[in-house]
Amino acid sequence: MADTIDYKIIGDDMQLVEVELDPGEGVRAEAGAMMYMVDGIEMQTSTGGGLFKGFKRMVTGESFFITTFLYNGKGKGQVAFGAPYPGRVIPLELKKLGGSFLCQKDAFLCAAKGCLLYTSPSPRDLI
Repeated sequence: MADTIDYKIIGDDMQLVEVELDPGEGVRAEAGAMMYMVDGIEMQTSTGGGLFKGFKRMVTGESFFITTFLYNGKGKGQVAFGAPYPGRVIPLELKKLGGSFLCQKDAFLCAAKGCLLYTSPSPRDLI
């Protein structure tokens, strides 16, 4: 089951997502997406489900690694994520979308710890 996290979207054209975590909560993000974090947040980088999942992400053009940010402090902790290019952040509630959502390459920014991330090559990637 995924953590329930509080967040706010900051900015207009170069937006970032500031996630507020309670002790023990976590958020997963693409490698290189973290903008800032407070003390007490621990970064855990992994392939996100084994070597095969890492290679599958790499073949589809995504990063081999995914990072989990866990808050082990007291009170509330913040970590923020941003995209490397201009655009708007669109929050998605998977419960309202049938439990899953397919998006294009490089569209994923971050998700609550516990969300499962899968990659699927597009026909264009297979040519």
